Amino acid sequence: MFFILSKLLSVFLFPVCWITFLLIWRWLAKSPRIKKRLMITVVLIAILFTNPFIYRSLVKIWQPPVHSLSTATTFETGILLGGLSNYDKYDRGFFTDASDRFIQTANLYHRGIIKKILVSGGTGNLLQREPPEADFLKEQFIANGVKERDIITESRSRNTYENAVFSKHILDSLHSKPPFILITSAIHMPRAEVVFKKAGLDFIAYPCDYKVIESRFDFNDYITPDVTLLKKWSWFIKEIVGVYAYRLTGKA
Repeated sequence: MFFILSKLLSVFLFPVCWITFLLIWRWLAKSPRIKKRLMITVVLIAILFTNPFIYRSLVKIWQPPVHSLSTATTFETGILLGGLSNYDKYDRGFFTDASDRFIQTANLYHRGIIKKILVSGGTGNLLQREPPEADFLKEQFIANGVKERDIITESRSRNTYENAVFSKHILDSLHSKPPFILITSAIHMPRAEVVFKKAGLDFIAYPCDYKVIESRFDFNDYITPDVTLLKKWSWFIKEIVGVYAYRLTGKA
């Protein structure tokens, strides 16, 4: 039920949806004063959520710092969270712009820092029509030179909470030795951390796929309105709301 509700309610986290709703309301409204106020609200939302400086500043605060791991230290298992690939209508897998998760996990394995990779990812689609993401990622790791015996797949999870619960069950059954390395996007790591801690897993966070980095100053990166941020804000808001939703429901 939590999974279904979270999918249905997530539409209300999109600034584009807020703007659309307000414009429809303005179109239906009879009062000129209400129409004016609604239009002002739409403009303010558009200005706020397309401003690169505001977005970059808040995301940099939210993202945890880069964590470097020395090759002198090894860990038994790295846990890679899904959400970095998609299937097309022919069930062919493709990497998304979060593919840095895959790259960093493969690097940790090939550098000898992690001995095994636990890929945790079923399908987050509400209708559950495509194959588990873990299956595609396993194929890609094997193609990347990772030994099949070093890949563990968890293909039932649909969200971060289930990632944690099902991963712990597998690791406990295999008597795997902690601490583990938790690998996911930097913007997703704060939510993943609280959920995995609640599940009782001992791990070291390894954030990657940074959406905002400490780059050299560029006027356009801070001032020029960027409409693509409307979608990026949706992902950021989802992470913030997700942390509090999991805490309210006792999952974090």
